[in-house]
Amino acid sequence: MDQAERLRQMVQQQNRGSQAGDADAVRHARIITVTSGKGGVGKSSFAINLALMFRKQGKRVIIFDADFGLANIEVMFGVIPKYTLADLMFRGRELSEVICDGPDGVMFVSGGSGIARLVNLDKEQIRRLVGKLSELDSIADVVIVDTGAGISGSVLEFVAASPEVVLVATPEPTSITDSYALLKALSMFQGFDNEHTKIMLLGNRTTSPRDGVNMYEKLSTVVDRFLNLNIEYLGCIPADDSVVKAIMKQSPVVMEYPSSSASKSFVQIMGRLSDGSAQTGIAKEKRGIGNFFNNVLKHNNRF
Repeated sequence: MDQAERLRQMVQQQNRGSQAGDADAVRHARIITVTSGKGGVGKSSFAINLALMFRKQGKRVIIFDADFGLANIEVMFGVIPKYTLADLMFRGRELSEVICDGPDGVMFVSGGSGIARLVNLDKEQIRRLVGKLSELDSIADVVIVDTGAGISGSVLEFVAASPEVVLVATPEPTSITDSYALLKALSMFQGFDNEHTKIMLLGNRTTSPRDGVNMYEKLSTVVDRFLNLNIEYLGCIPADDSVVKAIMKQSPVVMEYPSSSASKSFVQIMGRLSDGSAQTGIAKEKRGIGNFFNNVLKHNNRF
């Protein structure tokens, strides 16, 4: 049985269960959006390794590559997608056809040019797209959205729609400054709901655990004072040559070098993400991939 047929059967089983049972019992995938204020801080690498750590817990994971300018996920996986989101939107392809296989059972969807073209959809096209993408709730336990870097409209739309956000930054002053700029733009973004968005800072390429804490303390102080936003500290990943070596091999560091200091840091990070409190307080309208894309398109004033 090929992947497309396997995914179709999973969707059909979920649909039968939804029709037979209580609508409130329909399960929703956990949505985690990974973003950054600037490029080159290791955002996509973090998203991939995070996906692999969820797989180690037995979760079904899909990465949604929303960085339409660079398509880092497929490059890092060494996979060329046959179809992208644009094919789902405009060329009649099914969701099962645009989902690609990555390492260790991680799946991914390439946004391609489809992300940029979301603004051109009419209401009927939006309804069909959201309906198709809602099938991800029956296929995945966790959907990790890898946005572009910076403060473009598309980045803000995805971040504002997400119940959980990981902001990746490095100790360099420019990275911290750009992270603040992203949070400032987000705080002013129409439709952003601070009370129902959990924002977590991830320090990457730190020289010591204290280095990561210092980053968080500096950023959270000014964010709390000037933006009235609450951010939490997720943890840090040390500067580690193993990460660079793994990227050169187009392989996640947690698979290629599981005993490295970077891989051990991911274990600690997963402990914080899996402690049971991560999804506490998530508003009903922010649960699941269907609601997520509804909110993305609402922020775009298209729905």
